[in-house]
This record gives sequence, C-alpha cells and structure tokens, in this order.
Amino acid sequence: MSRPEIVQEVTQLTPELIESGEWRKVIIKEYNVRIPGPVIYPGRIHPLREIIEEVRKIFVSMGFKEIYSPYVESAFWNFDALFQPQDHPARELHDTFYLRTPKIAKLPDKTWVENVRKTHEQGGETGSTGWHYKWDENTAKKTILRTHTTATTVRYLAQHPKPPQKVFTVSRVFRAEKVDYTHLADFHQVDGIIISHDANLSTLFGLLKEFFARMGFKEIQLRRGYFPYTEPSVEVFVKFNNEWLEMAGAGIFRPEVTYPFGCKTRVLAWGMGLERLAMLRLGLTDIRKIYDVDIDWLRNLKLLTL
Repeated sequence: MSRPEIVQEVTQLTPELIESGEWRKVIIKEYNVRIPGPVIYPGRIHPLREIIEEVRKIFVSMGFKEIYSPYVESAFWNFDALFQPQDHPARELHDTFYLRTPKIAKLPDKTWVENVRKTHEQGGETGSTGWHYKWDENTAKKTILRTHTTATTVRYLAQHPKPPQKVFTVSRVFRAEKVDYTHLADFHQVDGIIISHDANLSTLFGLLKEFFARMGFKEIQLRRGYFPYTEPSVEVFVKFNNEWLEMAGAGIFRPEVTYPFGCKTRVLAWGMGLERLAMLRLGLTDIRKIYDVDIDWLRNLKLLTL
C-alpha cells in the first residue's frame, strides 16, 4: 500500500502568485460557501440612549420644546417652589443627597421667595390656608442633587409664566435609594408641562395616551392619585404581559405652585421614570442590567429604532 501524498493547498490568491504565474501550478483549496463567516459587530448607540432619543422625537413632534437645568439644585426649586413643606420626609437625608460644597445656594428673585414663604405659611393669594408653620429661608438655601426633574419645569414656569408654553425635559436625577433590581440611586426622569388657557384634564389624558401608544403600549389606564403639587392627580398604568404596571404621575399644578410666580393659568404636568420604561422595552427584570457592562448583551440586542 502506497503512502498518502501530502499536498499543500493555497487558500488565498496573493499578488505574488498572480504576478509569477505560480497560481496555475498550485492547488487552490475548495471553499464551503455554507459555512457562516465571522460575526462583525458594528458600533451602535446604547439602548437607553436610543429610548431617550425616541422620547425626545415624540415630544418634539407634538410641538414641545426641550428644556434643561443643573444637576445641583437648591432646596427652594426642588421642594419649596413645589409647595412641599419643609418637614416633609422626602427632604430627609435618607431620601435626598445634600452637598457639603457648595453648601448654600443663592435664592432667586426676592419677590418669588416672599410669595413662596407666604404661600407655605398661610396660603398667600391662592385661597389656600398653607401649611401653618414658619418657613425657613436657610432651609430653602441648602444645596442638593435634584431628586426629580419637576425642579426643571417649575424653574421654567417661573421664568415663562405666560401662556402658551409646551416644554419637556429628559435628564438625570439622584435619590438616596438602596440599589436593587427595581431601584437606582442615579436614574433618568421625563417631565413636562403645558401652560394654556384651554388646557384641561382631557388634554392631559389625550397627551399621555398618545405618548405611551407611540412608545408601544396600546392599553393604558388612568387612576386617581395623590401628589403634593398637583390636584387633581392621576397615575398612569400600562398593560404589559397581562399585568398593569404604574408608569407615570400627572395632574394639574396647584395654585400654590403657580401663583407665587405670577402664573394664573392652568398648568398640566407629568413625570415618569425612564429606566422603568426601558426595562419593559428591553424585556428586563433587573433595572441594573441597563448599566451592566455586558458586551455580549449589548452586541446581540436588537435595534429599538431604525
């Protein structure tokens, strides 16, 4: 029996083989076109960024303008301007990050500050009886990492009290939360307001239903709720996997919020957590996965938008 002959096969036609004519003499290895080629992963936008851009496009398409404000905020804009009493539990260290440097913020226009003080103490010009306590200016000066983006919208309202106004914001907020599968200490919120003489609850309900429908949620429920700075207030639930999940809070700003800044017009307001929305869109059960450095998950995740 003869020994097998060792034959060297060529897998590539190189310029040298072609120029020398050696390609006529070599054995070219057969190619199996059915074998999958190597996977190429192009660059892509992070899925959370995709969702942020999608939210922005929806609100802009509905005639809204995007607004911004600083992460470091005064307690005045974060709490006092929203008629949240200075002894409210949400203002305690176990919920809010207070800063050492800078420790004190400069308060805005004295007229606004005085109007907010009167509103807290005895209702001011709103017809309310207020909270019946002595409002402390030093407490309002404390600096914090903002706990909600409603601080952004109330700032804008104070600077632009005259209708019509339609604005929204998508940005980071910070809370002293214990991080687990449903909570983060650093996350994003979506907030918005409409200042209009013609605005009413039907306008608000229609806006919320349209927004969530464009985000892919066809079944929506609105339930009576309570928030310190809106009355009436509603909670927005969407149906996902046959379960009703709370997604947003909304309502009409109380006069105690709008009157101190010279806004006597009805103001619709809403706010929601973006990561909760992202969890549903991405099919996640753990909110921490959004920020996990899992390159395989990011590579294989389908694009949310085209």
